[in-house]
Amino acid sequence: MADKKLVEQITSMEEDFAQWYTDVVIKAELIGYTSVKGCMAIKPAGYAIWELIQKQLDERFKETGVQNVYMPMFIPESLLQKEKDHVEGFAPEVAWVTSGGLQPLQERLCVRPTSETLFCDFYKNDIHSYRDLPKVYNQWCSVVRWEKETRPFLRSREFLWQEGHTAHATAQEAEERTIQMLHVYADFCEEVLAIPVIQGRKTEKEKFAGAEATYTIEALMHDGKALQSGTSHNFGDGFARAFEIQYTDKDNTLKYVHQTSWGMTTRLIGALIMVHGDNSGLVLPPRVAPTQVVIVPIQQRKEGVLDMAYTLRDRLSSFRVKVDDTDKSPGWKFSEAEMRGIPVRAEIGPKDMEAGKCVLVRRDTGEKQECALDGLEEKVGELLETIQKEMLERARAHRDAHTYVARNMEEMGDILSRTPGFVKAMWCGCQECEDTIKEKFAATSRCMPFEQETLSDVCVCCGKPAKKMVYWGKAY
Repeated sequence: MADKKLVEQITSMEEDFAQWYTDVVIKAELIGYTSVKGCMAIKPAGYAIWELIQKQLDERFKETGVQNVYMPMFIPESLLQKEKDHVEGFAPEVAWVTSGGLQPLQERLCVRPTSETLFCDFYKNDIHSYRDLPKVYNQWCSVVRWEKETRPFLRSREFLWQEGHTAHATAQEAEERTIQMLHVYADFCEEVLAIPVIQGRKTEKEKFAGAEATYTIEALMHDGKALQSGTSHNFGDGFARAFEIQYTDKDNTLKYVHQTSWGMTTRLIGALIMVHGDNSGLVLPPRVAPTQVVIVPIQQRKEGVLDMAYTLRDRLSSFRVKVDDTDKSPGWKFSEAEMRGIPVRAEIGPKDMEAGKCVLVRRDTGEKQECALDGLEEKVGELLETIQKEMLERARAHRDAHTYVARNMEEMGDILSRTPGFVKAMWCGCQECEDTIKEKFAATSRCMPFEQETLSDVCVCCGKPAKKMVYWGKAY
């Protein structure tokens, strides 16, 4: 019974998805709660996932010419006030610093909820000529938003992210960079996290405060709720006009720059859990798993078993590999490896050694196979690639099976109450219809996808001529 205990502590996702999520986050030791309300301590197992996300995303950024910088975490109130829509959008979530040491501050400082205003203030002094453009900067940092209701990774008062902020000579260049970064995010989610996404544009109501256009990637979680997994914003020259960011063009005239910003956060770890996890815990795609292979010695006190486990570890050193040589029982070790989502488990005991083989177990399907020790490195490499590929395929199949079409409000209500998922429906473009759908069904417009379809000629809500096909859904 002891071996089963670890898993019995997880509430089944069918019984209570929210509790299942919390159980996994805690039992897999991704986070710990802190004395700071709404803020989490990210433990080594959780931070190692973030480091792999950060490393691989950063490499992709740099391939497109992005340079990393760092800006202060404090923003003077007067600076925040410069862009009216922007400050109104963030006002309810801002944390303020009012004294430094024992002295009250002459001007309140906001703890950055995002850094557009700081970058604008910086660019104003750093950009003078067309030769200074484009500026394609990014920073890795934490931000603070005073959320009322918090959940580990999905919504916490302080979270880690990257925020890109770019300045360009023309509107076209800014739009191209905005879309380019969205594609970088989408490819990263699918190729590294094995999470399929829908790419599209946010409606006016849902766009970023102060942006001309916001683009998003939307993912579907196992429970049929959507998760915004990355956004890219085109600011046009709105911020540049508010902050007087001008440059002298080739024709010797003064022009305003065009700007973008784009970001991804630690909520991606929440997405990983909710897209791939099961009732035994985490299931991590190999490309983002801190440990890709765990070697479990069976009857490890018997002569030569541990030595063989270490030999296999050395042979598999091109992967992220470890030996579980603790004094726990094999069953306990299996449960722990499953809980942590390690993609491949290799079991080796005296009988296996005699036969010159080991047993490989896939975390995603539970499938076991015997593997000759001779070709182990190649076999493990192939297996990890297969797992990565099939996890994406399964997630895509799940999303497609939970994507529905609604042609009227009755159909929409029926789908959203019975079978949560993405609902594709036509829309007239009026915010009133968007508000009505949110009011009636607690569903929001997720995006107007780049790949448009004509499902009917009329709006799902009011029956007037339709302008766009929209993905709707309940969301985190």
